[in-house]
Amino acid sequence: MTPLPDIHGLCPPRFAAVKDAFAANFTDAPEGLNEQAARFSVCVGGETVVDLWGGWADAAKTVPYEARTLTPVFSTGKAVMSLLIATCVERGLLDYERPVASYWPAFGQAGKAAITVGQLMSHQAGLPGFSETVDPVIWFDREAVLDRLTAQAPMWPPGTASGYHPITIGFLAGELFRLVDGRSMGAALREDFAAPFGLDLWIGLPEAEHGRVAALRKPASAPDLGTIDAIKTSAFLDKGSAPGGRGSAEWRTMEMPSANLHGTALDLARVMGTLANGGMLDGQTILSAGVLAQMLRERIHGRDKVVPFDVSWAAGLMRNEGLHIFGPNPTAVGHCGWGGSCAFADPDAGLSGAYVMTRQSPYLVGDPRAQRLIGALYESL
Repeated sequence: MTPLPDIHGLCPPRFAAVKDAFAANFTDAPEGLNEQAARFSVCVGGETVVDLWGGWADAAKTVPYEARTLTPVFSTGKAVMSLLIATCVERGLLDYERPVASYWPAFGQAGKAAITVGQLMSHQAGLPGFSETVDPVIWFDREAVLDRLTAQAPMWPPGTASGYHPITIGFLAGELFRLVDGRSMGAALREDFAAPFGLDLWIGLPEAEHGRVAALRKPASAPDLGTIDAIKTSAFLDKGSAPGGRGSAEWRTMEMPSANLHGTALDLARVMGTLANGGMLDGQTILSAGVLAQMLRERIHGRDKVVPFDVSWAAGLMRNEGLHIFGPNPTAVGHCGWGGSCAFADPDAGLSGAYVMTRQSPYLVGDPRAQRLIGALYESL
């Protein structure tokens, strides 16, 4: 049995089952997924009720995982990206029902003129990857990526199906945000959320902060994508489907809103509280009820062309209906990241939470360690 590391943080007796589940993930997690380090944080009504962490931030087990340790959460950051787009809708800079090309004319090339902002954010645009093989170093050149994507024809008729865009959505949504707001998403996250609310969340991590980042242990096997075709290959399997050819320091520093957010579970839970508490964060209105409803409503539901699930997509978030990975309530929303992290919000319960870890698994959604924690959480309510 794996020795149990010291567990730190907040967990009142009411949530003792959550702490037991957290400890169990270090000792008897399923399929050899025992943690190296992890953190699980929950807010109810905007107040932190659970915040547990433990383990080691380095592979040699010499650096304790601490409250200020940052963890890369990959696609879990899409939840924050979606919130940033929603703030543009709130300010009247964007409309989910208007074509992307009305804000970004170049996007309208090659049969994409009618794709709406809402369709783009719900992975209906048909651009999950490049239609031709590229050098993976291209991802470090934002303009080169955008030139290719704007010229590329959709891989299926837009609006007819979803097909998860693992990385491209960050460049597309990021450019749309930049055009209407004037800032990058990383700058807006720092100025509008991180600084005023004290959130330790970063899209584009300055080198001065790299020493706080926990080391990850990659999955022992690849995720199950189901039957492989050209669409899935472009999204996940082609040699140019993900960044490569540069060091980790450059990857951490670049702004890729879909895949390289660094942060803490607590601050992910806090920012997701905006969606759980009627658009409010720490007593301030971020989103009006109308915009929040537009953001969270179902935009398409069916078999996704990239991930092998039936998914109900909101404007950038997975809806819990059908997936049942964010607790029992179908109106909950969230996002999962490569290796097992997740962040979620449950408006019915006024609850938000996040799970981050350093030992990655091959699960695309619903990592069993997160499921164990979320199950214990709802049993405790």
